[in-house]
Amino acid sequence: MKKLFLNRGMRLVKLGSLLLLASQLTACFTVGQEFAGSRVPEIKIGQSSKQDVESIFGEPWRRGAEDGKSTWTYGIYKYYLFGPADTQDLLIRFDNQGIVRSYTFGLTRK
Repeated sequence: MKKLFLNRGMRLVKLGSLLLLASQLTACFTVGQEFAGSRVPEIKIGQSSKQDVESIFGEPWRRGAEDGKSTWTYGIYKYYLFGPADTQDLLIRFDNQGIVRSYTFGLTRK
């Protein structure tokens, strides 16, 4: 009887291990932060200021510079072990007065 109980316990441990492994294999890896990609058309080149952009999207995920001018990046990148990535990014370039001079929006959704 004791041996039967131990065998059953071992099977439960093995099953639990398999379930844990399966959950890890289907998990995703996420970098960045969510932002309202649907609101990108609200950006007006030559008109929208840094304050306008921040009121729409919040704080940028990254700040940088391109040709000496300020850039802001908003992005969320979800990678899955099996299956395509789910990404969304927005790079906004500002002029010296803090007005949007251009932007690039990219989207890869399942």
